[in-house]
Amino acid sequence: MLPNHPATSADSRPPAESERRTTLAILARAEHRELADAWSGLSPRPDFETVRRPEFGLMMVRGRIGGGGAPFNFGEVTVTRCVVRMASGEVGYGNVLGRDGDRAELVARFDALAQSNRYRDYVEKSLLVPVAERAHRDDDATRRETAATRVNFFTMVRGEDE
Repeated sequence: MLPNHPATSADSRPPAESERRTTLAILARAEHRELADAWSGLSPRPDFETVRRPEFGLMMVRGRIGGGGAPFNFGEVTVTRCVVRMASGEVGYGNVLGRDGDRAELVARFDALAQSNRYRDYVEKSLLVPVAERAHRDDDATRRETAATRVNFFTMVRGEDE
């Protein structure tokens, strides 16, 4: 635990950076229904303070040709962000694609809950694992659909062109 750190309470531990990044990535892919179901099953619910209420904005998305080319600005997407603080001090951030303030707030709440030893297991079992499994299935289905439409181009050399 970080000594004298305001966002650290007696029942929380600072998550490793990679663990926190993974948690936030999974939460960002969670659907509103999945978040709402997990929230309704949480008991007792801790108190939260809204630090930054849900805000909508635009974000520039960058891409690379073939995953390794020079980066270029692909376009803008709408995003929603929200920041909450649990009564015990954990601060949660919610960033989601689209304009869904309720979903961004739920993501922020679950981010804060995931930082607390008291709620971490509940968040993992009720939300992180099921969402990660669903996202993996969705990604596999997309890959299969994309592979079915793949066209392999090849060149045939005609004899008189030699």
